Amino acid sequence: MTPFKHLVLAALALALSASPCLAATDTAEHKLANGMRVIVKPDRRAPVVVVMLLYQVGSVDEVNGVTGVAHVLEHMMFKGTAATPAGEYSRAIGGAGGRDNAFTSNDYTGYFAVLQKSRLELALRLEADRMANLTLAGEEFAKEIKVVMEERRLRTDDRPRSLVYEQLMATALTAHPYRNPIIGWMNDLENLRVEDARDFYRRWYTPNNATLVVVGDVEPEEVLALAGKYFGAIPSRGLPERKPQDEPSQLGAKRVTVKAPAELPYVLMTFRAPALRDPERDWEPYALEMLAAVLDGNEAARLNRTLVREERIASSADASYDSIARGPGFFYLSATPTPGGSVADVEQGLRREMTRIIEQGVSEEELDRVRAQAVAAHVFQRDSMFFQARQIASLEAAGISHRTLDLQLKKLREVTPEQVREVARKYFRDDFLTIATLDPQPLEGKRPAAPPAGLRHAQ
Repeated sequence: MTPFKHLVLAALALALSASPCLAATDTAEHKLANGMRVIVKPDRRAPVVVVMLLYQVGSVDEVNGVTGVAHVLEHMMFKGTAATPAGEYSRAIGGAGGRDNAFTSNDYTGYFAVLQKSRLELALRLEADRMANLTLAGEEFAKEIKVVMEERRLRTDDRPRSLVYEQLMATALTAHPYRNPIIGWMNDLENLRVEDARDFYRRWYTPNNATLVVVGDVEPEEVLALAGKYFGAIPSRGLPERKPQDEPSQLGAKRVTVKAPAELPYVLMTFRAPALRDPERDWEPYALEMLAAVLDGNEAARLNRTLVREERIASSADASYDSIARGPGFFYLSATPTPGGSVADVEQGLRREMTRIIEQGVSEEELDRVRAQAVAAHVFQRDSMFFQARQIASLEAAGISHRTLDLQLKKLREVTPEQVREVARKYFRDDFLTIATLDPQPLEGKRPAAPPAGLRHAQ
């Protein structure tokens, strides 16, 4: 969860949003006969290309007993095919002057390479090879599962705030698989077998469940021809039926306390809120994004100004909102009390700020300021070719066309103070609320864990 910080000027935002080189619609799209989608976005600012292959499968598609298998398979995708031995993929990309990595989310798994544009064909050839011919050797799995378990220890078990977030989601949700951690529960990891990864690979890693996104100094016709050359012959397969996994209505506020070695307590609150589904007709997700910006959009935003600088009850206070998801959306508030303070104090402070918005609303002037900053932040992110590729891929994975990006910016600009107040009134209620608090335990004998050997391709 990343704090929603935006420190840019309105005039620059408007200038950039009109820039032709950043237009969201300047893309070419094609679907191969086997169902794989190809999206190409030319960007001529540097002789570089980003190749990102996204499979529309993530931890949300796992079943009980094999949580973490999507992420484990992500690791195994670097362990070789008959034509490309274990480790050779990264050596080949590195030898061509590029870099590569991968990521697993709730909703999708992505693999990418960033390299000189003349090496585009290399990246596509290697990616197509492991789509169709992954070896999944038992001895490699036995080594890699240990790396993943150490990764869990390093990034979750040894990090108090990660534990708080994990328990928050496991408490907030009763039925929806977002309640399970992406990296998996440790007991499931301990009992995963290579057959579980093979089954997951066979079911989901097929061209008709994949989208290839290429951003950079390329000609769309060349990319589409190479995609057809390397991916076109890979046969499609029938995909498992995805049944609805709607979360039951919450019947009241939920709480959980996490005891872990830490210096300071911490509180993390989440409210169930709608995710973006229809970019043209929806308005609440845009208002919720503006609400997050009002609370935590810059150093002068409400949470920092009131709880940190004026009342001095918190050393930090944050707000964020997840709008892009196949499953339920969430609005988060968090705070760390100042030394000697309590989570009860900062929880009440967060509640006061919510109540103030519900009762008094926000001014047009305040919203104008954060609206410009939020829009500019969205536009500035397009300066990164990698971000452009991931943004396109993540939107498409959620069932939202990347061609609606300019529409989304327009809708953000149109949010009114009344709409911000309305979403606060509607969703800042205990019936949508889950609270997780960190109860810090003594740090004696607790040493920072060293990263496990081989930890590179992480979620």
